[in-house]
Amino acid sequence: MRIDKKMKIEEVVQTYPETIRVFSQYGVACLGCSGASYDDIEVGAKIHGIDVDQLLADLNATIVSRN
Repeated sequence: MRIDKKMKIEEVVQTYPETIRVFSQYGVACLGCSGASYDDIEVGAKIHGIDVDQLLADLNATIVSRN
């Protein structure tokens, strides 16, 4: 499974806890807030001024390396 921009932040973090480090590196600190349960990665990236494609690349690289 690949992480895509329409996945909820909370869903990604729950499924792949190792992505917390990536979100933190990008300054996405809302992992514990209610926004993480309804904002998808694309919205979160936009709110934080992050390039969504680069964020997705880094998130997916993190989960690929777990295998």
